[in-house]
Amino acid sequence: MPETGDPYIDDLARSATVHLLSTAGGTMWGSGFFVAPGWVLTCAHVLRPHLGRDREQIFHVEGEQYDREPLRARARLEAWLLDDDLRGDDIPVEQDLALVRLVDDDVEHECVWLSDCAEAPGASAVVHGFRPEGQPLRWRSAIDIRTYDGSYGLRFTDTEFPKGVSGGPVLDPHTGAVVAVMKSRRVERDGGRAIALPVLRRFGELYQSVLAEHDRWHGAGSRLGRTNWIDRQQELPAGGLHRTPEQWSPDDRRTALNLLASVPAPGGVPAVARLARKARGNIAPPGSLPEPRSWRDGHGLLYEGHRPMAAIAFLHYLKLVVEYERGRGGDPARLDAWVNARLRGVPPVVHTVVTEARLPEGMFPVLGPGGPDEVLPVLPYPGGERGGAVVTVELEPLSDAPDRFYWRIRVHDGDRDGSRPVDEQCHGDGVAPGDLIRRLRRPLVDAFEMVDTDECPAPLEVALPADYFDTAVHRWQLTEMGRLYLSPYLGVQRRVVLRDLDRRGEPDREWLVRWEGLMAAEELTGVATPVPGRAPRPHHFTEMAPGAVPVLCRPAGRGVGGAAMRMALEAGHGVALWHTDAHPERGCHERCAAVRAGAADLLGQAKDPTELPDRLRRIREDISETKDAQHWAEGVAMLYDDPGRPLPDLDRLDAP
Repeated sequence: MPETGDPYIDDLARSATVHLLSTAGGTMWGSGFFVAPGWVLTCAHVLRPHLGRDREQIFHVEGEQYDREPLRARARLEAWLLDDDLRGDDIPVEQDLALVRLVDDDVEHECVWLSDCAEAPGASAVVHGFRPEGQPLRWRSAIDIRTYDGSYGLRFTDTEFPKGVSGGPVLDPHTGAVVAVMKSRRVERDGGRAIALPVLRRFGELYQSVLAEHDRWHGAGSRLGRTNWIDRQQELPAGGLHRTPEQWSPDDRRTALNLLASVPAPGGVPAVARLARKARGNIAPPGSLPEPRSWRDGHGLLYEGHRPMAAIAFLHYLKLVVEYERGRGGDPARLDAWVNARLRGVPPVVHTVVTEARLPEGMFPVLGPGGPDEVLPVLPYPGGERGGAVVTVELEPLSDAPDRFYWRIRVHDGDRDGSRPVDEQCHGDGVAPGDLIRRLRRPLVDAFEMVDTDECPAPLEVALPADYFDTAVHRWQLTEMGRLYLSPYLGVQRRVVLRDLDRRGEPDREWLVRWEGLMAAEELTGVATPVPGRAPRPHHFTEMAPGAVPVLCRPAGRGVGGAAMRMALEAGHGVALWHTDAHPERGCHERCAAVRAGAADLLGQAKDPTELPDRLRRIREDISETKDAQHWAEGVAMLYDDPGRPLPDLDRLDAP
């Protein structure tokens, strides 16, 4: 087998590769390639200089097809990953993708085969694209992938790329699949960078629909009277030249992904990852960022290196998808029938494992509301045996600039393995408070997509030192403009609580004892802290009953309220309520009494402390709907700091 792979696959890749330009025969912008009928993938930086002021502008794509007439078609930008606030020409790898759609529906063209494998590609790759004068670059010599560029990029060396190749497909010659998008060459040096294919997942629902079209298009390939990607991949060593029923072939993969494309998307990312993990024998799959979000992505977690695992893993996974879809009222009959047919000839143990597949405990989806009069249950906060996913933002002030922050986002998906960091900014000058939510918007959206389900948006925890507890995170917005029918505020959309960043690591005894007492208490009561007219003292907090919750009618990050909050934390309290807005220097006013009365009512309605975050969210929802600016809870924040799930004491976010 030649170093550059199968020549037929190379011809197919060349036929699917196009260049983008303003008008027919005009100046070339860069390269791209067809990934589904009518859909072209390219780099955002190829389009940004030309569409920055008018994203609706019509432009052209042209290409040379080996078995058809040259392709010329009109197109427009459908979406790109660029942050609207991004300035400058240096576009991060995770934002440098764009999806382009043809204006006309009747254009026939080739589509590349996009790898579903979650692991990084092998040691070589072939790049397709166009030179500036519009001439196709059929291939360069095989390119060694020497290093990886962060979580999303690949870095190449030893090959000089011409200008114009940005946006072209990067092909793995060993598997015959496209694994990345060429991003840039290195100016006046050999080598360049490419964007790993999983970054496509950041397009969200658009990603799912385009990839479903991709898999359906290739699923019909076996009926075409010409060479196609899968038939040629079967001839590559990575396809398994001597196949048995126990092996998973490229043709099996094509059929399975085609059938999965017809199964409704899962309710959230956790379903994909958990089913893939069970199919792997409860062994965690290889890391993949962004997180898997479609049934196709779960199929891609069943590889070891670049080779598929045994057929039992894939068949088990597909049967679990069947059970999941049936559990939420669907009818995956076609997928189930094919799995049952594929089991013919496999060893008895494979047949037994697959036919007796059962969903992981607690994964049966909850069906939709029973009607308009149904009273929705209060969602208990994740923790302990309840499991459940949580997104945590850690904000650490710089030691030499306490008005600026480093940040890290962690995701805990309910497994016992703990949380894992998914994004961070832990270097440089940090982020000013006024810029925090703008900087966190995109990574928070990505994090929520990893763990949200249709039935349950994941809570948001913001971990801060106590001096910053008055940061009103429940008023943060993930979009600059809200929609008329939906409140944009995070505290309305999901449970939002604060945690003490200084409680990293192993919980102390006071915290554990106080938490256990609170969870076991028969009733919850609010205790005004400090008592009006009296200065706070440590014994006020150590002597509170197990079911007592400190309630501050004033800010908790400074002054008397700050002193009271520090004493509450030292006494081990894990739940507290306080008002983040201003308070009179002397004495209390009418709002203070309303805060204490409202908190008492909130605590009295809860059956246990795990209900408090969702009950407060519902109050915030009522405030948003009624526009009640004077409501007692409008500025109220909640500490919910579970020692059973402590913040990991790994790398502190210190300045380098």
